[in-house]
Amino acid sequence: MALLEQQWVTVQQKTFTKWLNNKIKARDLAINDLVKDLSDGVILIHLLEILGNESLGRYASKPKLRVQRFENVNKALDFIKSRGIQMTNIGAEDVVDGNRKIILGLIWTLILRFTISDINEEGMTAKEGLLLWCQRKTACYEEVEVRDFSSSWNDGLAFCALLDIHRPDLIDYDSLNKKDHRGNMKLAFEIASQEIGIPDLLDVEDVCDVAKPDERSLMTYIAYWFHAFSQMERVENAGRRVEKFVMNMQGAWEMQNSFERRMRELLRQIEEQRKQWEEATFKGTYADAKAQAIEFTKYKRNQKRSWVAEKTELVGLLGNIRTKMSTYRLRDYIPPPELRLEVLDQAWTGLTHDERARSKVINETIRDIKNALRRSFADRANDFALTLNTLSLAISGLEGDVEDQLRHCQRLSANLPPLDAFLKTIEALDRQCQEANIEENDFTTYTYDELEYELGLVKSSVAKKLSFLENQMVARNMTNLTPIQLEEFESVFRHFDRDLSNSLQELEFSAALASLGLVYDEDEMHQKFKETSEGKDYVTFEQFIHFMVSVTEDQNTAEQVFQSFQEVADGKPYVTEVDLRHSLIPDELIEDLVRSMPEHHGPDLQVDRELPKYDYVRFMQRYTKQEAERNGRWGGGSNDDGGGNEP
Repeated sequence: MALLEQQWVTVQQKTFTKWLNNKIKARDLAINDLVKDLSDGVILIHLLEILGNESLGRYASKPKLRVQRFENVNKALDFIKSRGIQMTNIGAEDVVDGNRKIILGLIWTLILRFTISDINEEGMTAKEGLLLWCQRKTACYEEVEVRDFSSSWNDGLAFCALLDIHRPDLIDYDSLNKKDHRGNMKLAFEIASQEIGIPDLLDVEDVCDVAKPDERSLMTYIAYWFHAFSQMERVENAGRRVEKFVMNMQGAWEMQNSFERRMRELLRQIEEQRKQWEEATFKGTYADAKAQAIEFTKYKRNQKRSWVAEKTELVGLLGNIRTKMSTYRLRDYIPPPELRLEVLDQAWTGLTHDERARSKVINETIRDIKNALRRSFADRANDFALTLNTLSLAISGLEGDVEDQLRHCQRLSANLPPLDAFLKTIEALDRQCQEANIEENDFTTYTYDELEYELGLVKSSVAKKLSFLENQMVARNMTNLTPIQLEEFESVFRHFDRDLSNSLQELEFSAALASLGLVYDEDEMHQKFKETSEGKDYVTFEQFIHFMVSVTEDQNTAEQVFQSFQEVADGKPYVTEVDLRHSLIPDELIEDLVRSMPEHHGPDLQVDRELPKYDYVRFMQRYTKQEAERNGRWGGGSNDDGGGNEP
């Protein structure tokens, strides 16, 4: 019995000495004998100042008299009591006179308070919470059964399992010789120390070579594992938030770059076409005039239609970009001056003017035209085109709150059915013109085919805008979905909505879930469809999104992203590339970040002195609304970017 007692005293003294040295090394201090080196109270005061993060006031830094040692130790004990830490039968004389068991009890009390007490799992005590954490992390390993902080750890497999569940890149658990207890323990301790930074508080023989390892020593050591891996998980979660934010920003940049590239190309083609018409000449023959008329008709049926479609899509794309940025509270996108919609409208007006001029020049060579029929067709075609243009402008001009846009768009949709009857009248006049061999019309630039096509575009634009706005309504309320997730779910829904009814039948619903990786058996799928559709024979878009929310949980607000940057930076006002890589953000996203973030020019830590530093505070201000309010919340500063690249 005396031998066992001596064993745990020895192990505890060794472990607690290592724990204490790990704490006081910040002040370049170290001890060899826990009992002897604490007797003057100086090291104890240093330890408490480090743990409590405050000064204990004046004390005898080099006590020579016994009374000075008593004063130092009493000052330390008074500080401990002031922190509400209960101590029983511990007096200054116990420390000064080197009462080993009392000193070990005192150090254990400090370890409990400052290393273990903040561990909490489901409201349990620190010891219970730490044990529950160990059990949960090792539950999937058959060879491991953590029952206590003693004999459960003899074979070293519990430590190896904790490494494998958190850092499988550092250990090959399946290849371990499960009977090599010392080898497994030694491997786990070396990896923990060298790769994770966990202090060497225990030796292999302290755990492997005794039937019942010391509980307090094991708890002290395992608490360091808990804190190390808990911090690692927080940093990785923060890195994932930053990754999602960058991916969202990449999506916005891609949409903006696509808009600018396509707008620039459309303006170039329009200018080139107008210049070609300006330089065109006639040979004076009917064949030449007829050939140019055919070429002009070919332009209207092909090139012009592609431009009409591109113009419509660009207007819709810009509206979608702005709505997207507004939905996620990002700064509004304003195109460069030379690529704005006003420039396109001016170019389009000039194209229409030149197109009419070109049509007139060609038509002047062909006189056997029946003007009455031409004008009759032209009047209706122009009215119809004006109506379409008015609808297009109304669609492109939608702005304001999403609910208001949706109401306006629904009213526009209600105005579409009468246009079909109107187009039938134009079709009848077009047949009459064909019978009269009328191939051109000075009073209009529109044909029946063109108007039918543009009506289809307008219908499609209204339908797309309605769907987009309805989706944005859903998106605004679906705070647990990221933009990337919502766009993926919307794309899948539209793909399987074959009849454009904005709903999915049961087979379509099943196929949509399967494409997203959600596969159920026939009975389970039928039950989920019944629950999601609320008893109907179809599932609406909103019901579909609600279902996906029920199986997809995540948030990525700008506030969370900023907090994640703070986690990645470990509280610093700047972040380094090393910080980003430690948070496990993919390399390609890190490259995008460092190109986009402004440099930090304020004070830095000595450890970061030689590394480039990036100001994530100003980076977040650049891509969020209400900067003035957020400046106050995120550390202030100018709205000037102060460096970095615009996306």
